[in-house]
Amino acid sequence: MIRAYKFLMRPTVGQTIALGEMLRDHCSLCNGALQERRDAYRHVSKASIKYGQQSAQLKDIRAFDPERQGRWSFSSQQATLRRLDKAFAAFFRRVKSGDTPGYPRFRGVNWFDTVDFPKDGDGCRWDATPHDPVTRVRFQGVGHVKVNQHRPVVGKVKTVSVKREGKRWYVILTAEQTQPEPLTATGSVVGIDMGIASFLTTSNGEHIENPRHARKAAAKLEAAQQKLSRFGRVRRDERTANHRRAVQRIADLHRKVRRQRLDHAHKTALGLVRDHDLIAHEDLKIRNMVKAVAPKPDPDNEDAFLPNGAAAKTGLNRSISDAGWGVFLTILHAKAESAGRDVIAVDPRNTSRTCPECGHVAKENRPTQEKFHCVSCDHQAHADHVGALNVLRAGLVRRDANPA
Repeated sequence: MIRAYKFLMRPTVGQTIALGEMLRDHCSLCNGALQERRDAYRHVSKASIKYGQQSAQLKDIRAFDPERQGRWSFSSQQATLRRLDKAFAAFFRRVKSGDTPGYPRFRGVNWFDTVDFPKDGDGCRWDATPHDPVTRVRFQGVGHVKVNQHRPVVGKVKTVSVKREGKRWYVILTAEQTQPEPLTATGSVVGIDMGIASFLTTSNGEHIENPRHARKAAAKLEAAQQKLSRFGRVRRDERTANHRRAVQRIADLHRKVRRQRLDHAHKTALGLVRDHDLIAHEDLKIRNMVKAVAPKPDPDNEDAFLPNGAAAKTGLNRSISDAGWGVFLTILHAKAESAGRDVIAVDPRNTSRTCPECGHVAKENRPTQEKFHCVSCDHQAHADHVGALNVLRAGLVRRDANPA
């Protein structure tokens, strides 16, 4: 199995400048390759440029510009071209399937934040000074950069990436590991119902509070954004020191919210994986759930629109995004795989409208957001608890129908 590790780097001033130049030059390479593809397709011949053709040009590009493109790892530049090729492959796949295409775009230097090295030892070296108690990673053209390695790396390092997040620099490793020993079986199974009022409710009746990190930081974010709005719109290189600090303040607040959300997701998922052999959850289509409401034209006035509940839907979308269901489910599946636990996704339809006692399904069974009251057998319970029980039942049916 492959596991990723992310460590904070502590580059010197000179190394920080070199890392920034590396991102700048890879961004320039990516934009140049994108422009070549666009120009070739707009030509009367409608030519299609592939990765192999652009990779073959790297040798000449490096020889022509030795002070910039020639400084960096050949393999990392190939990886940048592969990223562009994958973006085009995804674009054509979406066109073919009828989805929103999303044509690959040119990147500004501040929007290109990652450089990949496909192989440890080719343009980079993890733990380049093993004799030194301080861990360092070496990058071609940058040097040996100190790393705050807060946990050991298990397995053989396969790939290395450099990522910039605001003013911080991170190294991301992928390591190939043997499948770990599964956790001891507990004999417990659980179903979970994701929600807004509570982050999740288990079939055992436990409610885990929704921390609402973004909502708690909303006042600080509003103040920071108001402060930033007092500055005029100027180019990034023309910003004053106060302007740059205002921008950095907003970035720091968003980063803190994201890290808080990740921390909560990791801890919640770890608790479920340790305590239960099987975890069933709703197969939520989160992207569809947070779509904006379509406008509702007024048939009597072609220049006007009727109320469509957009304000309420926007608030709901914001709450769903703040809860971070997608991040949590991704982490849950990863931890369960490492621990040898089973995670099953079930159809979420009518899970909160089906009576767990008699099986009656009706919209009227759920008169309010929290209350469940079966109109057939008079069973009463918390609606989220009912949903978790039905999710667990559906998960057990799927497990028994598809035994390992």
